[in-house]
Amino acid sequence: MLPLAPFGPALADAVRTHLGAHDRLAIPLDGRRHAAVAVTLVADDEQAACFLLTRRAPRLSSHAGQWALPGGRVEPGETAIEGALRELHEEVGLLAAPAAVLGLLDDYPTRSGYVITPVVVWAGENAILAPDPSEVASVHRVPLSVLEHPDVPHLRQIPESDRPVISIAMIGHHVHAPTAAIVYQLREVGLRGRATRVDHFEQPVFAWR
Repeated sequence: MLPLAPFGPALADAVRTHLGAHDRLAIPLDGRRHAAVAVTLVADDEQAACFLLTRRAPRLSSHAGQWALPGGRVEPGETAIEGALRELHEEVGLLAAPAAVLGLLDDYPTRSGYVITPVVVWAGENAILAPDPSEVASVHRVPLSVLEHPDVPHLRQIPESDRPVISIAMIGHHVHAPTAAIVYQLREVGLRGRATRVDHFEQPVFAWR
């Protein structure tokens, strides 16, 4: 296992290069709605490389209280990048320019009728967060080193599906797909440069609606 590069330009360049070389999977909507999430790379107080994870506000109409990456529905006329950057600003108060985008991961189709496009965003060393409490109950900087644990990913079978349910332990919880699938691919493709698909990973039943 290669050690993670410290947070800084070398890490940004490596992720950009790996994503640029990746044969990205784009999934047709086929009647589903398009969403985008910002896989946002930031530093913590010790300058460790992290990604942002939110807990959705408890009064939201869908997926309330669940762990998620900043994101939401792509509005008419928007690109996935524009939608992800808008949602990043609306949810956690972080304004990032299109030039901060390092690339895209594979689309992930959800059981609730969305196709999610993950947009990897470099937020820099001094990202200041101001979460909107109407959308976000909490926001966390999760060290990328969490993704290097030997138990990542955790896979299990459920009677409702023949596909493995993926989860990753972080901040005292097991976080499931789609978030777990997306950040696992961030590790495999963005950090390691490995061609790895994740659209076959299942979500837990509570996230199907």
